[in-house]
Amino acid sequence: MKGLEDLGRVRLSRSFFLRDFLYSEIANFHGVPNIPDDPDLAIAAGTRLCEDLLEPLQARFGRISIRSAYRSPDVNRLGNERGYNCAVNGANHAGHIWDQKDANGMGATACIVVNAFIPSYEATGRWEALAWWVHDQLPYSHMEFFPRYAAFNLNWHERPKRVIHSWIPPRRGTLTKPGMPNHEGRHEGEYGEWLASLG
Repeated sequence: MKGLEDLGRVRLSRSFFLRDFLYSEIANFHGVPNIPDDPDLAIAAGTRLCEDLLEPLQARFGRISIRSAYRSPDVNRLGNERGYNCAVNGANHAGHIWDQKDANGMGATACIVVNAFIPSYEATGRWEALAWWVHDQLPYSHMEFFPRYAAFNLNWHERPKRVIHSWIPPRRGTLTKPGMPNHEGRHEGEYGEWLASLG
């Protein structure tokens, strides 16, 4: 218990502690511990996620909410087996499973909501404004958007893929990836109006 308490108090960045990322409804409901097998790797990957992506987002737009983040292999496997929208473990290495690398190295994912974006999204249904802002400003690897509150999986990886995907109709599918005509350059026209509305 003392070791877990100390682990939760590890500060990943100015605003975030590891404890902020360990809560899991799956773990809570089924009584499965959501604790990293390799704390050092989880801390290293989580620190980059926080420093490079979450802190700049929060500095620009105010508080962000974490919906889902770290999953232990046991929690993720259970989530996949029970149909809780968790990919198989191998697909979540360097994703929600922070403490296991994938074939290309280390990474970490958090599903977040940018609270200041909710009014614009609910009024317009346009999630792309936030996606393009992140694409232009931050060193993300992968984003995956969902219909409720335009929550999205935001992934940091040491070898970033720079891919944006959405499950939000009517524009479900890949918004951009390397090789697509819209991938390079700046995209201020996609989010300028939203930024102006923030004052």
